[in-house]
Amino acid sequence: MKRPDGVWRRSAVVVLTAGAVTTVAAVHAQTPAAPRPQPNAAGTALTVTTQRRIDPRSAFFASLGANGRTCGSCHLESDGWSLTPETAQAKFAATGGADPIFRTNDGSNAPGLDVSTPDARRSAFSLLLNRAVIRIGLPVPAGAEFRLVEADDPYGFATAAELSLFRRPLPAANLKFHPVIMWDGRETRPGLSAGQVLANQAAGATTGHAQAPARPADAALTQIVGFETALFHAQKTDRVAGALDSGGVKGGPTTLSRQRFAPGINDPFAAGFDPNVFQIFAGFARPRRGTPANVAERRRQIAQGEAIFNAKRFFVRDVPGLNDDRGQPVVTATCGTCHNAPGVGSSSVGAFQNIGVSDADRRTPDVPLYTFEHNTTGERVQITDPGRALISGRWRDMGRFKVPSLRGLAARRPYFHDGSAATLRDVVDFYNRRFSINLSPGEQEALTAFMEAL
Repeated sequence: MKRPDGVWRRSAVVVLTAGAVTTVAAVHAQTPAAPRPQPNAAGTALTVTTQRRIDPRSAFFASLGANGRTCGSCHLESDGWSLTPETAQAKFAATGGADPIFRTNDGSNAPGLDVSTPDARRSAFSLLLNRAVIRIGLPVPAGAEFRLVEADDPYGFATAAELSLFRRPLPAANLKFHPVIMWDGRETRPGLSAGQVLANQAAGATTGHAQAPARPADAALTQIVGFETALFHAQKTDRVAGALDSGGVKGGPTTLSRQRFAPGINDPFAAGFDPNVFQIFAGFARPRRGTPANVAERRRQIAQGEAIFNAKRFFVRDVPGLNDDRGQPVVTATCGTCHNAPGVGSSSVGAFQNIGVSDADRRTPDVPLYTFEHNTTGERVQITDPGRALISGRWRDMGRFKVPSLRGLAARRPYFHDGSAATLRDVVDFYNRRFSINLSPGEQEALTAFMEAL
């Protein structure tokens, strides 16, 4: 937990459990019971909290707005404190699309779409159902260095006054390790403490996503921030390798909750940078005698993936937020150059980067494509989401997003800010192609296995 002086302290850890679609009260009435890790395709994940218990009366689970939503509507323990398409689809099937998550202000592909029948609702909420993305409506800021030339929106809604941007809910856990909050960092401003930033984010979500008529009371915001900052979530077991926090390995959420962190703790371009960002699974490289062959191989694979993450070197070109900021057309890097927070894989320096996820050639027909023009040079770019540029108004920030954490990945598919990568193997494939890393098929499988084990 965080003391008033801003120092993080270690507190007692208790285990949380939850179901994907059951009611909040029913779920959390069972919290003090024995640990029940949550299943996912890679094994099981687990959340621990530095608070002594989880209170279903917390403001995190309260409807503070006008449309029935809570923070827990889009941030579910079973989904790594995010939201998966499977959960969205289960909610739709159970309620015919009447669950509070299905609201047209930001859950549908555009406001004003037909939602008069279940089939119409299924069409209107297709992006939420298939990618678990929420529509973020933002304008081109006054005084921006660029203007909107064209909005190719399949739903006929987006304009310069409100672009439609489809983004994944970031996890409401492991927040200790994030120097910036939200994909575009719009709540992180100079002079604000981490608690103030999170309170403003919760307030904005309540007045926006939950359509509250006014900012919630400070007491409610304090409760929400206290709840969130106490949560630590990570993979607990692998479906083949077994426990990830015993036998000489240091995975799981309890170890994560004790991980040291401070902004800039492992700056990749400062003296003292440690490229061995993850030092969790080396013990898996030497399976104990008598270990079944399939278990030994999976453990070896996870350890190999960690070694690849830490040591595999490649060349990074044309990444705004890295090459241009450094003044280096080519940067020799590893995965940890950007995902550098020790034991976590977020950016310890709060970097915003454009790796090309929003490029026009990755656009699918169900999302808008925007054409922007620089006011002075006349340069044009086509992009599905301008990212940080809509906050700063700067051309150079076009397409930049925060570097997310890598813990608890297996529970919260799909990946990237727009949910365009359905699996972790798709993520590995993207990076392998984007940076010509030349990973062998075996190396790709190992890196995927490692990411599943985080």
